[in-house]
Amino acid sequence: MPSARTVRRVLVLSVVAAAVVVSPGSRSGAGAQPAALAPHQQLLREIYQELIEINTTNSVGDNTKAAEAMARRLLNAGFPAADVQVLAPAPRKGNMVARLRGTGARRPLLLLAHLDVVEANREDWSVDPFKLLEQDGYFYGRGTTDDKAMAAAFVANLIRYRQEGFVPDRDLIVALTADEEGGGHNGVAWLLKEHRALIDAELALNEGGGGSLKNGRRVSNSIQASEKIFQTYRLEVTNRGGHSSLPVKDNAIWHLAGGLARLAEFDFPVNLDDVNRQYFERSAALIGGSLGDDFRAVANGNRDPAVVARVAAVGPVFNSRLRTTCVPTRLEGGHADNALPQTARAVVNCRVLPGETEEDVRQTLIRVLANDPIKVTPVNKFFPSPASPLTAEIMGAVERVTQALWPGVPVIPTMSTGATDSRYLRTAGIPAYGTSGMFGDIDDIRAHGRDERMLVQSLYEGQEYLYRLVKLLSSRP
Repeated sequence: MPSARTVRRVLVLSVVAAAVVVSPGSRSGAGAQPAALAPHQQLLREIYQELIEINTTNSVGDNTKAAEAMARRLLNAGFPAADVQVLAPAPRKGNMVARLRGTGARRPLLLLAHLDVVEANREDWSVDPFKLLEQDGYFYGRGTTDDKAMAAAFVANLIRYRQEGFVPDRDLIVALTADEEGGGHNGVAWLLKEHRALIDAELALNEGGGGSLKNGRRVSNSIQASEKIFQTYRLEVTNRGGHSSLPVKDNAIWHLAGGLARLAEFDFPVNLDDVNRQYFERSAALIGGSLGDDFRAVANGNRDPAVVARVAAVGPVFNSRLRTTCVPTRLEGGHADNALPQTARAVVNCRVLPGETEEDVRQTLIRVLANDPIKVTPVNKFFPSPASPLTAEIMGAVERVTQALWPGVPVIPTMSTGATDSRYLRTAGIPAYGTSGMFGDIDDIRAHGRDERMLVQSLYEGQEYLYRLVKLLSSRP
């Protein structure tokens, strides 16, 4: 959902944004890049440029054109036509699914990235958003970070595997999808419903995790294993109304305002699953000092209100991982300046922890609002999405590749407070993990914004990270 994506990117990269110190990880020069591109890097750059320069916005873009371009790349590299398909549930909403066949010893590994991008108006940018520009150590263009870098890396790496004669012990499936920015209904959700066999897998890699840079240093490499669930409620009070010259206490706006005031003072209880417990435990080592001790205490089950309050006060990045959150986002009431209001309404948007239910949250709201006239009604359909297990296989592989490329940089499991297409996979029983190995500056996040850009160095590093990680996950020791 587009409104959550910028928030999601902030949270992915801001693992320890509030920390005073950073890890002793390796320094990253913004302008550093390969002196001369290797053939697989040159291929990546060409694919990346091709994707950036195909407009895939919802308004006028063509996702099918991008999907067909990637299909041609694979077919020209020798992939059988039966293993490369473009499927479009609607005009301009094409998806590409390709397969590198392995021995079949294990179920497939799905490599997922979306081709669509959010809107970008030329007058808002200092450069053309649909022309790849390499300048001052960065690639500029809409989709350079979200999410055409991963899409290009997956395609380039799949071609590289075939050229090398690599035979994995499981099929590798690359799915490049439409409509992620619009809710995924013409992309992953449609593929799961109509073509499940094409993308069915034992596990999946997707966006949602990445590396964070602070003051030029690598702070951490995150792996996203869960997401909060988007749920909106309508709060409504109805009243007979009357003339404003004859006020009474039974006022729809007063009822609603009183309930919202009580909600403002309320915090949902701390509820850490394995993903968030490890997030706080591993972040504690980065932060250090007494605050690090508080992080560690919360991770280990300490629910002392003072300790929890200190952790939550560090910033919304941390508070949002402690608990379900609900916040009013819209308000309306009354129908005339000289009349008592007959209705008062508010929209409250909640981000619900995996494992909690829509009805649990609704009942909590009713209890906290503490006013019977306030009717609480869910607005959207609740879409539960369980956390993906942090298995030894996935964590071990991510940590092994991370340490090989960036010694000393810790791996931090994270829960996104926004949404990615991984939620559809998890609900369908396919554990999904967000990890890219592409580092970005936590103080300069431009996804969905003006002059979106990716460090040149980070693109090629991410390609190598994903190349090694996929190989590790598809080869028996």
